[in-house]
Amino acid sequence: MKLKFIGLLITFLSLSVSTVFAQDISLCENPWTGSSVNAMVAKILLEEQLGQSVEIVSIDENSMWPAIASGELSACLEIWPSGHGQDITQYIDQGVIDNMGELGVIGKISWYIPTYMLTDHPELATYEGFQNPDNAKLFATAQTGDKGAFIGGDPSFVQYDADIIKNLGMNFEVVYAGSEQAELAALDAAYSRQDPFLFYFWTPHSVHAKYDLTAVTLPAYSDECYAKAASGGVDCDYPADVLMKIAYPGLKDSNADAYTFLSKMNYSTTDQIAMIAAVDSGGESIEEAARAWIDANEAVWKNWLP
Repeated sequence: MKLKFIGLLITFLSLSVSTVFAQDISLCENPWTGSSVNAMVAKILLEEQLGQSVEIVSIDENSMWPAIASGELSACLEIWPSGHGQDITQYIDQGVIDNMGELGVIGKISWYIPTYMLTDHPELATYEGFQNPDNAKLFATAQTGDKGAFIGGDPSFVQYDADIIKNLGMNFEVVYAGSEQAELAALDAAYSRQDPFLFYFWTPHSVHAKYDLTAVTLPAYSDECYAKAASGGVDCDYPADVLMKIAYPGLKDSNADAYTFLSKMNYSTTDQIAMIAAVDSGGESIEEAARAWIDANEAVWKNWLP
């Protein structure tokens, strides 16, 4: 009887230890559609294929770093490295956060104008056209006075536009729309009236399928240019970004299956664009778009399973 009791006790303790160390997963969701669909794809597959419990937490891209370092959040599946050089040095290079490899998506932030503006002002295809004060006045609003308005999105996004404007001698002021959705609404209103509009945006995004946009050519990106970011010295273009994933290092021990899955998660820019378009243009929910991709791409995600 004593041996049986001891055996039951060992079994109970083993189950308890497994419960303690099978950490629930909390995935960060930054305020743009690509981040949302990444997190939802991971959530669905982790829960339905691996029996995990997953929470998606909305948080801005700056606040997530200390949250992941502390274990409050498990992982983020879309990091744009060009905007986080200091975070990478502070957290990843010091071993406080794990680099879980590439997402597979290539991103690029740029300045954009509607292409119809080039008919009368072909010089606006490059930054030199915006150094002309008369051209800056084309973009002036009641809010900016005699300065041109440069439209930003969510002020929590990593953006160097105010520095670029200052360092390249442009008479513009950054005006934040407040969110991706508000920025797109402003673009839609300007486009419908064929008004001048200069704004910060990125690819991959479905906006490029809806509007004819031209990326303004800025001075070429260089590492030397971005080395001046902390002092406000950026005066060049944003680089192309190979998007990456990060995780709390303790996840590797507390939930090895989830860590392996997230490390292997990798799909193409085309894959992500299809989901973004389904949400932004097709009216689908984040979950509907993610499930449609999962249903159509079993051969891809099965390789992510441990």
